[in-house]
Formats: sequence, structure tokens, C-alpha cells
Amino acid sequence: MTKISIVGLGLMGTALAETLIKAGHEVTVWNRTDRKAEPLVALGATRAADVAEAVRPGSLVIVCVLDYATVHDVLRQASLEGTTVVNLTSGRPAEARRTAEWVRERGGEYLDGGVMAVPQMIGGPGALILYSGSQEVFDRHRAELGALAEARYVGADAGLAPLLDMAMLTGMYGQIAGATQAMALVRSAGLPVSDFTTTLLLPWLRAMGELLPGWAAEIDDRRWETDMSNLGVNDAVLEGIAVAMREQGVETNLLTPLQQIVAKRIADGHAGHGLQSLIEEVHPDLHRS
Repeated sequence: MTKISIVGLGLMGTALAETLIKAGHEVTVWNRTDRKAEPLVALGATRAADVAEAVRPGSLVIVCVLDYATVHDVLRQASLEGTTVVNLTSGRPAEARRTAEWVRERGGEYLDGGVMAVPQMIGGPGALILYSGSQEVFDRHRAELGALAEARYVGADAGLAPLLDMAMLTGMYGQIAGATQAMALVRSAGLPVSDFTTTLLLPWLRAMGELLPGWAAEIDDRRWETDMSNLGVNDAVLEGIAVAMREQGVETNLLTPLQQIVAKRIADGHAGHGLQSLIEEVHPDLHRS
């Protein structure tokens, strides 16, 4: 089995190490706080005395630390010549590209990853990790990476995995914002939020989610017309919701930004367009494409 080193033993790093140990791999672990390695050593991991001992030529080094600055601080303590670095630290696309070049300049191979899972999901169904950078590294270590989660290669540009990671998180946060605003309105009437969420909100969001592939195709083709409610209609609906919330004593902080961008779009003469056309307001380059 491949010799694997896990650098960084936070919640995610620990989950990665545990999963690989249980899959039968020879795993070496290192963390700045040494005691975090103890439960993994009890499972069969080898504790590295320092980073240089963990980052060895020929080994697969999986890094999962606080940020990319920490990645550099830690890996600077070892020679990267002949190593394969898989960086599962959360960060920005530009940071991933710089780190890929930094590792290559020091004689190592590099693959970046975006973890679309919480630690408890690692090694189980539903976990997904996106990878970008060296396809050779991905292909060579597909089995080991597949033990952690569904492993999906998205391109040679090392920045693509973190970019798609952030895009998916953006969609999640937008959903959370809308759901939170909705729950506040329900709670203002003294109704149980749990019942509303289970029986009404969740089925509704699932149904609306089925519209996304169609909207995506329209955005790719820059088709802004709609056979559903246009921006003019949605503006009236949003205003009605905002007024109702204020009457119920609920702040509209999470709803207001959407209402404002719809109003701007209408003021610019696009009342007849669909909601998918809002992408022009957040990505102005589309106006020039």
C-alpha cells in the first residue's frame, strides 16, 4: 500500500487519517500540537517527530491545515524534492495556483483539492472531493483518494477545485440565507419552524432546485427571456414579502440585497427578463461578451 503522510490534524485532517488507516495504508501523521496525533497512533499511525520526517521523497503528502499561508510555513521546513503534495486546505483559486508553482519550483508534484463534505462524511457515501492540478498525480493515486470520498478531477488549472468549491458554498450560503429569512417570518407568527421546514420549505426548495439546469443552459446561451414570472412580477412579489415581514416585526436584511438588484435591473430596462438574467449584474463581463 502507498505510504501516506497527513500533515495537519484538525477535525478534517484527523478524519482523513482515520479513513486511510482503516483502509490499510501505512500512514504517518504530524501536527504542531503533538497530542492530537495520539488517537491516530493508537489506531496504527506513525507519529513524525517533525515535518521533515513526514514529508519524505516518494511519499504522498496530504496537507490539511488552516490556510495556504500555513501550508507554506509548514512545508518550508522540509525538502519537497521527489514528493507528491495533495493540498486539501481551503483557500482561493489564486492561492492554489501560486502554491502549485511554489511546490513545483521545489521539486515536488502538486494536486489541489476542494473538500465538499464535513469530517463525519469522509470515507462514507455522499462525500465528494474535487481535484485540480496534475492529472498524472490524480491518476496515480486515484485509489487512495477514492478511499476518502468520491474523487473527481476537474482540470489541470490548480485553481479550479477551490473555485468550484467556493461556487458550491456560495449556492449553499444563498440557500441558508433564504431559508433563515423564511423561518423568521414563520416564527414571527408563533408557528413551529421545524414543522414548516420539514413539510413545506424543504419540498419546495427541492422542487425549485430542479429548475437550475434549465437556468444554467439559458445563462450559457445568454437567453434572458422567460415563460415564467419576469423581473417585473418578481419585484412586486419581493416588495410584498418585505412589507409583510416588516409588519410582522421581522428584519429583511437577508432579502434586501436581492430586492435591490432586481430593482436595478428593472430600472435599466430589463423588467421582461427572467431571474437568470441577474447574473449580468454580478458578472458585468457578460455585457461585453
